[in-house]
Amino acid sequence: MSNSIAENIANFLKEYPPFNYLTYEELIQVSQNIGVVNLDKHKILFQIDDKLHDSFYVVASGAINLTVVADAEETLLNKCYAGDVFGLRPFFAKNNYMMTAKAREDSIVYAIPIAVFKPFVAQNPQVLDFLLESFATNTRNPFDKENRGKLITDFVYTDSQANEIQYFQNLAYNKTPLKIAANTTVKDTAQWMTENLLDNAIVIAQNEPIGIVTDTDFRTKIANGRFPITATVDKIMSAPVITVPENVSVAEAQLLLLKHNVSHLCVTVDGSDKTEVKGVISEHDLIVAQANNPGVLIKEIKRSLSPKELRSVREKLTDLIQTSIAKNVPLPHIYNITGEIITAIIKRSVELAILDLGSPPSRFAWLSIGSQGRKEQLLLTDQDSILIFEDVAPEKYRDVKDYFLKLAKRTTAILEKVGYQFCPNGHMASNMLWCKSLSDWIKQYNNWMKTPGEKSNDISSIFFDYETAFGETKIEDTISDLIFKNAKSNALFFDYLGNDALRKNPPLNFFKKFNLEEEGEHKGKFDIKNRGIMPLVDGARLFAINLNLRGINNTYLRFKQLALVDPKFSEIYLNCAEAFLILSKFRTLEGLKNDSSGDYINIDELTKVERERLKNALHPMRELEELIKDKFQLTQFS
Repeated sequence: MSNSIAENIANFLKEYPPFNYLTYEELIQVSQNIGVVNLDKHKILFQIDDKLHDSFYVVASGAINLTVVADAEETLLNKCYAGDVFGLRPFFAKNNYMMTAKAREDSIVYAIPIAVFKPFVAQNPQVLDFLLESFATNTRNPFDKENRGKLITDFVYTDSQANEIQYFQNLAYNKTPLKIAANTTVKDTAQWMTENLLDNAIVIAQNEPIGIVTDTDFRTKIANGRFPITATVDKIMSAPVITVPENVSVAEAQLLLLKHNVSHLCVTVDGSDKTEVKGVISEHDLIVAQANNPGVLIKEIKRSLSPKELRSVREKLTDLIQTSIAKNVPLPHIYNITGEIITAIIKRSVELAILDLGSPPSRFAWLSIGSQGRKEQLLLTDQDSILIFEDVAPEKYRDVKDYFLKLAKRTTAILEKVGYQFCPNGHMASNMLWCKSLSDWIKQYNNWMKTPGEKSNDISSIFFDYETAFGETKIEDTISDLIFKNAKSNALFFDYLGNDALRKNPPLNFFKKFNLEEEGEHKGKFDIKNRGIMPLVDGARLFAINLNLRGINNTYLRFKQLALVDPKFSEIYLNCAEAFLILSKFRTLEGLKNDSSGDYINIDELTKVERERLKNALHPMRELEELIKDKFQLTQFS
């Protein structure tokens, strides 16, 4: 490979972990051995049960779908974009792939030979830790709090990357451990462990841990006659004991058990063996903790047979969101996990409706639109959805549409019982306007985009944020193909969309004070949704469509990607990304506190620091507004 090509690859990789931990010279060395793989749309790179490749992969451009088989069906695990690492199984296992990697669109991936990369893993603890953490926790990227360079292992047994949030969750453990002195006899120790129903005892000196005795030690060192029961425990204990701090997470504990091949961890005040013992973590504690993780919620959803059971899972999800925010889990992670769980709830609701009505007369797709289509729905808000069924013979159309309307009405009724209110604007698949054939939807989007303002009085920007919750993903792809085809050189459409993005009332007045509601039940409060969050959502969508960013719906991720593809204005995009997270957190906290939509903030209840933080988060909107005016010809609809 020529030096110029290797340099280009190295310059790309250095922006993403774990490659950013290598020196540039090391990156050049790696890049000189990298293979470049071109994948046409829907082309499979590897699939379930294929023999392992001698390389792992990084997405250079395009998008790769990763799917697994769960409950006898293929399920989308994740979508990988530029900088994402996948196909790591050859690093950790010898058996075949347990996942399929398929190009979602025309893509280029870099194949990095494992034999070439392994020496750098061994020499660089940060690279090793990155891979170990990711493998142990199935995280996308445990160290990068901005969710860049997502890493996907294919050592996965769940429907989604739901274990990601587990990295941050605290772990419950035994906080009243049995502590014994080094000169205690094995016989007395065994008796005390039996009386306290414990499988371990911590050996201490001046209340600091010096070792641990477990049931395993009794079986391997006492039962076989190596030591008598009159021996002191310091003869059979395992030392040194592996210690962790009090706020250890599930994933960190799991990693340490794997790394040191032990079954127990000793909890101390500061995580060292030089401070007081505060508890013991066992493998059983990890099993219990994992029983409450997001992956288990997904399984509960799949087993649910009624709206009541689904509602119970949704309530658990609310608790999970609240706990995660309290522990300062990065919001992109919470969005990601919550989005997957809500999608599973919607999917199961459709399945329950099908069980009532019988098999569908044709293939179809149920698309979540709006906030759930962007995976930004943390609070219990109203429903937004559309249903698209494949084209059928004209004589069958009425009967087919009647079936899907009944299906949609049953599904939305189930979701309403789960806690999702009906959309006040009627943007639901149960509305005959939003339940129709693929050809009818194509006409609808053509009208919206080619003649905005003319035959498009019912246009809503939320119809351009969507994701399949149930059914045929190819139907979603057809709509995406149409949108991005119609967007090319369509100044009129961007004129309409740009003006729509700027139509919201400004959040701050001339004197830089909050514009509060002047009347109604929310008088005196700040509308953080419409004055703060939605202008950012609309702006991100506008630029994403204009710059052909396919498959990225989340507002935060859109701004992050825009900063890469439109570097001239990267600072504005990055400021908007950060602002979106801050405003979203304010809204979520307000909603959780008052069991509401969180749309209206009582400014008087905020501290001075919080008010300034909120105000600062609103400043990038002015730059975004000027950028929209500068980039698009906002004339006809102004």
